[in-house]
Formats: sequence, C-alpha cells, structure tokens
Amino acid sequence: MNPAVRPFLSHPFDDDKLKEECGVFGVIGVADAANFVALGMHALQHRGQEAGGIVAYDAANGFNSAHRFGYVRDNFTKASLMETLPGSLAIGHVRYSTAGSKGAVIRDVQPFFGEFAMGGCAIAHNGNLTNADALRRELIERGSIFQSSSDSECIIHLMARSIQRSLSERIKDALRRVEGAFSIVAMTRTKLIGVRDALGVRPLVLGKIGDNGYCLSSETCGLDIIGAELVREIEPGEMVVISDGKIESSRPFGAPQSRFCIFEHVYFSRPDSIIGGRSVYETRRQIGVELAREAPVDADLVCPVPDSGTPAAIGYSQESGIPYAMGIIRNQYMGRTFIEPTESIRNMGVRLKLNVNRALIKGKRVILVDDSVVRGTTSRKIKDMILDAGAAAVHFRIASPPTAWPCFYGVDTPDRGKLLAANMSEEQMREWIGVDSLKFISLDGLYRAAGEPGGRNNAKPQYCDACFSGEYPVTPTDQIDKGFEMKAAE
Repeated sequence: MNPAVRPFLSHPFDDDKLKEECGVFGVIGVADAANFVALGMHALQHRGQEAGGIVAYDAANGFNSAHRFGYVRDNFTKASLMETLPGSLAIGHVRYSTAGSKGAVIRDVQPFFGEFAMGGCAIAHNGNLTNADALRRELIERGSIFQSSSDSECIIHLMARSIQRSLSERIKDALRRVEGAFSIVAMTRTKLIGVRDALGVRPLVLGKIGDNGYCLSSETCGLDIIGAELVREIEPGEMVVISDGKIESSRPFGAPQSRFCIFEHVYFSRPDSIIGGRSVYETRRQIGVELAREAPVDADLVCPVPDSGTPAAIGYSQESGIPYAMGIIRNQYMGRTFIEPTESIRNMGVRLKLNVNRALIKGKRVILVDDSVVRGTTSRKIKDMILDAGAAAVHFRIASPPTAWPCFYGVDTPDRGKLLAANMSEEQMREWIGVDSLKFISLDGLYRAAGEPGGRNNAKPQYCDACFSGEYPVTPTDQIDKGFEMKAAE
C-alpha cells in the first residue's frame, strides 16, 4: 500500500463505531461556486473523512474536477487548486467507502463524470444500491467498462444506455432501475439536480444563497457555514432541477413512503443540524430523557462517552436529577495521522483518544451514556479505564436499541456475526462488557424521542430501523445472493 494513502484509511482505534456514510453538496448561481462547495464539504466532513472531490463548470473552461485523499481542510483550501475549478456551478462529495473497495483508490472518489451526446454530467451519491452487483454484471455483459469499484458508477452507465433526450430524464431513467437508498446531487452545464429515493432513507436539503443562488446539502449544517437560508427538505421520491434561478420539481418514482434512517437522529447527523423541522441536538437530549425514564439507576454522576453521547447524557441527567459531569476527556488533537499503529500502540486502545478525569470519578457510581454498542470492544476498554480510576460502580446506558442487523443502505456495519447484540442477550452483553448494569433505549422510546408520541407503528414503521429491527424496507438483493438470511416473519 502507498504510505501516503495509509493515514487516511480507517483509524485503528475507531473500529467499534458504525462508520459515517457520505456527504453531498452542490451550488448554482454564485461566483466561484467551488469555494462554496468546499466549505459545505468541510461542514459535512463528519459524514466521510477518507476522501473528497469537486466538479465545477463554467462556459470558458468547461468541466474541471479535483479528487483528493484526506480532509477537506488539507486539500480544498489551497488557492492553487481552487483556481482550477472556476464557474458558478459545482458539486462535491466527501467519502467513506461503504460499497466497493475498502482501500483508498482515487478512481473510487466521487463525484463521477460522464460525457454524453447532449453534454457532460457529474453525479455525487450518498447511500448504497442494494442491487448494484446484479446491475454491474448486466452492464458489463452489454459492453460497459467500469472505472471504479463503487456502486454509484452504475448510475452513469445506466444513463449512457438511456434513450431519453435530456440528461435530467436520463437520470430518472437510471434511478428507476436501481434499488436501495440514494440522495444524489448532480450537475449538467446549466442545471443543478437533487434526487432522493422513494423512501427518503438518506437526507438532502435545499438552501437559498443571496438573490439568485441555490444549494443542495446532505444536512443543514452545510447551509449554515455558507450563510444559506434553509428552504426545505427534498421530499422522499422527489427530483428537483435548478436552473436560471428557477426550481422544477417532479416525482419520478411513484407514491413515496418516508422511511428516513433513524440512526441519523442517533449518531450520523451533526447535532446542530435540523431534520424534519426538529433539532438533532434536541432529539438526542430527548433520547437521554427517555432512557432515564426507562432505565433508572442509583448513581452519583452521569458522564457522556465523548462526543456522540453528550446530548443524551445531558437529557439523562436533567430527567434523573443525577449531576452531569465530564468524567471522560477527549484528546481533541489526535488526528488520523498521529502515529503508525504498531502492536504496542494498538494495545493502548482508546487511551490515545480518551482519558478519565480521575479526581472526579474516584469513589463514584458512574452512569456512562454512549450512542451505540457495535462490537463492544471499546465499551470494555472504557469500563476498564473508569474502574482503574477508582469508580465504585459503572452503569452503561445506550442511546439506541441493540444494533443486531447490518445496514445495506449506506452505513458501513460489520457482518452480523460480528455484532455483539446479534449473538448475545442484554444480560450476556452486560457480563461480557463487565459493567454493573447495561440498558438500551427501547425502539418505542427512540421513536418517541424522535417526535413520534405513540412510538413505533409496527404495522407501518415511520423510519428505517433495520439495524435494530431486522425489517428491511428495501430487499437487499445482492446480499441475499451472497447468502444473507433475512429475519423470519413473526
């Protein structure tokens, strides 16, 4: 492996969290649109840190692109690079690989570009296509030559085979063939296009910049950084085409049914983003409130596992009356290039990232609030750190239900055999982690925290919660072909 690439791969101490998906961003109608896109990508960096890319267009220079490994701040803040991306129309993508190669290969970095008879088109995709393997085989048999291992490239090839006369219609044609989850930002020479799948699994919002500019972003935090005004969310199954300051909306995929990813509320989205008119931070705080009601325990302190457990810990503290405290301190300056992960360094585990506030913890009964338990290895290490600091008791409270099923819609989850909750009961997990108590929020409690007072409608779930329930709203065709066994009907 190229040593220059290695630092940008998955961090050796971050392997016990569900990995971010991707983030997409697009701008039209402003000078130097690529600079706005770079800022938006920076705000969406939490959705993917492996690589990023920008495609821009202006009449004098045509389409230009840049694809780089690593953080946005290390690449797309350089004037020498941004000067090569002129124009008033641009799209960008931040990547964490969920389909295709897990290594860092530059040809897998989006946006992807294709030149068609009616002009060029670039596409950036957040999500995962569940029938990509079957589509790829079909396309290759018919003569398509793939340049990447990404499922998203199927869309470009499907567009090339469409007989529609406009690029926007070819995008519709292509997306009618794919299954799974997609939020897409695309561009032609004159148009910025945004599309969500019929279930709206992945997020996408529309913003207004000044008098004539518009932008599309995976989250509202991307609008905030460039001073854009939130217009609305792109609706499930909707396609918007923006050109000359006008927005055309259509619904190419039939009757939509919203099944937005509930884990966006729990973990993926930034806490300062807005989802469905509701603050992500407030939802996470309310998760803590529900947890305190469902799983109370006598203790002296409520401490978050930084940083994703913080809002839920605040809510738990407020509802329970147990004081909130920063019992674990995160090292904010540990980047992914910190040190080559030799075996002796690996054995330090989470201590390179987190440190216990010993003076605060000693002799205390501590409630630790975290967002999820995946493999459980990090939870065990954190428990050991807390006990080593002299805690009298350690109670874990988890701000999501047990993660017992893999996600096939754009989140990089381990195989089911590696998910702790798929192989152990809650009590067995408690014993394996080695804590005094372990409780997860119920699925109904999570729904209540997300703004559904009646909890989960089991006959017609309001969100995609497959990672908790095993109920997949879109059949994972490729995975079933590989031997994946769906949950048996109850």
